[in-house]
Amino acid sequence: MSNAALLAWKRLAPRPGGRWLFSRIVCMKAPYFASIRPQFVDLQPGRCEVRIRNRRAVHNHLGTVNAIAMCCMAELAAGTMIDATLPPTHRWIPRGMTVEYLKKAATDLRAIAEFESELRLDAEAAEIPVIVKVLDATDAVVFRAAIRMWVSPRRS
Repeated sequence: MSNAALLAWKRLAPRPGGRWLFSRIVCMKAPYFASIRPQFVDLQPGRCEVRIRNRRAVHNHLGTVNAIAMCCMAELAAGTMIDATLPPTHRWIPRGMTVEYLKKAATDLRAIAEFESELRLDAEAAEIPVIVKVLDATDAVVFRAAIRMWVSPRRS
């Protein structure tokens, strides 16, 4: 399961400033994610954890973290996780997202993306659900997303 994102993470994460640099590189590849200033905490096949700080730039009119900022961090965690998990023979694209807003998000947040069930790849394309939970500083789940990833074999 060798791919560029996972290899970069393994090289950079253990070094001083490596996680910060990895986060910036990901945001250079997909610039919109920079709007939430994500910080990658963990990346491995089947799991990704991303944090964002509770700051004014991601607030809504209530002074809590905006729902769209949480959607953004959920999509980032899910996409990076599936990218780190799939073999180079497959590709992915998000097809849809269902979200639940469970509690006001008034602290720093962390999103954890994991598969709903064991990943099984066929020669055919398939929709694979990725579950992302967003937790606040007390580890309460404030947001949950089910992101449907369309996974298909790469064309030769």
